[in-house]
Amino acid sequence: MKRLATLFTDSYKELRSEVRVRNLTVIGMLAAISVVLGYFSIDLTSYIKIGFAPIANQFVYYLFGPTVGACYGFAIDMLKYFIKPTGQWFPGFTLNAMLGGVIYGVILYKKPISLPRILFAKFVVVVLINILLNTQWLSMLYGKGFMVLLPPRIVKNLIMWPIDSVLFWSIAKMVERTGVFRMIRKGACQTY
Repeated sequence: MKRLATLFTDSYKELRSEVRVRNLTVIGMLAAISVVLGYFSIDLTSYIKIGFAPIANQFVYYLFGPTVGACYGFAIDMLKYFIKPTGQWFPGFTLNAMLGGVIYGVILYKKPISLPRILFAKFVVVVLINILLNTQWLSMLYGKGFMVLLPPRIVKNLIMWPIDSVLFWSIAKMVERTGVFRMIRKGACQTY
C-alpha cells in the first residue's frame, strides 16, 4: 500500500514548480498529438477500428504516472469533446478517462516497457472500463439493456486488446531506443 501511495505522490511531484513548465509542455504536445491522431483510424470492420490517439495518451501515463494521468484524462476528454463532439457529453465517460489514466499510470509508471506489462495494463482497462463501465454508461444513455450491449462489446474489446497492446509496445520501444523518454525523465530538454 505504501508503494502505491508513493506512485501517486511521485506522480504529483512531476508537476512541482522547478519542472512544471517543461512537463506541462510535454503533456500539452502529447495532448495535441492525441487530438490530431483522433482523426485517423483504420477500419477493420464497420464495428472494429484501430485508433492511434490512445498511444499519445499512454505515453503521458507511462511518463508522468497516475496522478497526472487522472488530470490528463479529464482534460483530454473535455478537450476532445469541445473540439469534435460525438454524441452527448456524459460524465461517466470523463470518469472513465480519468480511471484509465490512473490504471495505466499505476501499472506503467517508473517501470520498464515490456509487452506482458502493457498487455496486463490494457487488459485491466479493457475489462473494467471498456467492457463494464462503458457498457453501463451506454445502457443508461440509450435505454438499452446492459446484457444486450455486453456480448458485442466483449468481442470487440477482446479482439482489439492484443492489437492495441502490441501497437503501443512497438511504438514505445522505438521511441525508447531514440532516448526521448530518458531525455524527458532526466530533464535534458531545456525550456526557454
